[in-house]
Amino acid sequence: MTATKQQFFKPTKVSAEAKSAQTNSIARGIVEQEAAAREKKTEKLRALRMAREAATPAPLPVLKRK
Repeated sequence: MTATKQQFFKPTKVSAEAKSAQTNSIARGIVEQEAAAREKKTEKLRALRMAREAATPAPLPVLKRK
């Protein structure tokens, strides 16, 4: 008994609905990963901005001449 292509790789047709579900699942996963990365980056940048603002002294008020 020899191994044949048909023995290991049975050509089964995948329904359009199954393909659509798989594509949808993968796309949603990618979008979720990008959203998580974006949130992480936003938090990092916000923390850096807050630290920079805390380190810089407040400007002195300018007195207007009358």
